[in-house]
Amino acid sequence: MGIEQVVTAPRSPCQSPYVERLIGSIRRECLDHIIVLNERHLKRVLSCYLAYYHRWRVHQSLEMDCPERRAVHSIDRGCVIEIEHLGGLHHHYEPVAA
Repeated sequence: MGIEQVVTAPRSPCQSPYVERLIGSIRRECLDHIIVLNERHLKRVLSCYLAYYHRWRVHQSLEMDCPERRAVHSIDRGCVIEIEHLGGLHHHYEPVAA
């Protein structure tokens, strides 16, 4: 596959900016707002957050789109409903037929 491992120095965030950005986003947008009860709860919270992160959260590097592309809806498709993620911590909005 041509993948090569690159070892970074410990405590050097400038050497791994993508991972540091992801960890910071997880901490700021998720873990700072939720009390984690145990390891199983943490795994569930992180899996829900990462599903939200890849499916609905916009990324500046992707020209304000998500890693998993979404369909663009026209304005006149009817009512808009709110869908909660992580118990209401994050939301996305979907049009529904009237």
